[in-house]
Amino acid sequence: MLLCFTVTSLYIYIQHACIENLKIKIYRTIILAVVLYGCETWSLTLREERRLRVFENRVLRRVFGPKRHEVTGEWRKLHNEELRDLYSLPNIVRVAKSRRM
Repeated sequence: MLLCFTVTSLYIYIQHACIENLKIKIYRTIILAVVLYGCETWSLTLREERRLRVFENRVLRRVFGPKRHEVTGEWRKLHNEELRDLYSLPNIVRVAKSRRM
C-alpha cells in the first residue's frame, strides 16, 4: 500500500511539474509577447513598472499555485521572494528595459 501511494504521489508530482513548465513556456512565449508589444518605445514611469511587476506576480502565482504551510498545514499564497526564486528568469521590467531602442 505504501509503495502504491509513493508511486502515485510521485506521478502526480511529475505531472504537476510538467504542467508548471508548460505554463511557464506559455507565459514566456505568448503572454509576455502580447504584454510587451511595442515596449521598445515606452518611457516607463515608476507607476508603470510597479503595475508590470504586479501583473507578473499575479500570473506567476496562478502558475505555481498556493503553498501548504509546513507547521499548520494551511494553504497560503506564495510571497514575492518565493516567486522570484521559483521563476529564475529576468523579471518583466528588465525585459522591457532591455528591449528599448
